[in-house]
Amino acid sequence: MTAALATQTAATAADDVKIRIKGLSKVFETRNGPFTALDTINLEIPTGCFFMIVGPSGCGKTTLLRILAGLDEHTSGTLEITAPAQGRPSNSMVFQGDSLFPWMTVWDNAAYGLKIRGLPRATIKETVGHYLSRVGLSQFHDSYPHQLSGGMRQRVSIARAFANDPDILLMDEPFSALDEQNKVLLQEELLRIWEETRKTVMFITHSVDEAVTMGDRIMVMTAHPGRAKIMVDVPFARPRPVLELRAQPAYGELVYNIWGHLRDEVQRARAQDEGRVK
Repeated sequence: MTAALATQTAATAADDVKIRIKGLSKVFETRNGPFTALDTINLEIPTGCFFMIVGPSGCGKTTLLRILAGLDEHTSGTLEITAPAQGRPSNSMVFQGDSLFPWMTVWDNAAYGLKIRGLPRATIKETVGHYLSRVGLSQFHDSYPHQLSGGMRQRVSIARAFANDPDILLMDEPFSALDEQNKVLLQEELLRIWEETRKTVMFITHSVDEAVTMGDRIMVMTAHPGRAKIMVDVPFARPRPVLELRAQPAYGELVYNIWGHLRDEVQRARAQDEGRVK
């Protein structure tokens, strides 16, 4: 099979959809034959939406993100992404693991995308300075990644992503390796920065709590092959103080309901791993 063409379309006032996916599937060829990672995904993400994806391990979440980033091609279906303003990159990706350049300082890591784009030195200085300040790392601008904690390195990754001013921000479990205290602090910092920019975000997480805390809309995916099981709109107003939100009864009810849908898929994924089901 040949991959359908991923297209970029001009934005219009009547069509404020940033990402439109129709019937998207991804099949990998393996020694044991074809492996369907994603099966007929249909999805529309409005401009400025903070879109969350939850699902069991192996359901194709990261594969979908990589296709959106242009790192992989889909096998069938269509993917349309509204073209960014001239000069702005289409997307930036924040990974689960440490993705900083170890030989670069915090400043140079945060400025990397801007330098690649050839922006004026004054613009780079102002932009990088702003985002390092927003993530609380201005005083560490001359430090190297090995001198920082894991949480601080992820803050640099977030600053780098926003500084590059992408049209879409793709985040693959960026806080999964952090302790709960640092995770809550980084969630709050990310939400504060996002409130300023209202960028379109696609964020993968295994945590239903995190999905409800941060998202406007949540897609729960099935076990392999990955399909969209349900879409949930998050009703809570913004801005959202993380701890105050989690104290609300409605928050607990929503988390419980989403987990009910996800639990069945996690159990099915475990059964697949043990060879009991296909």
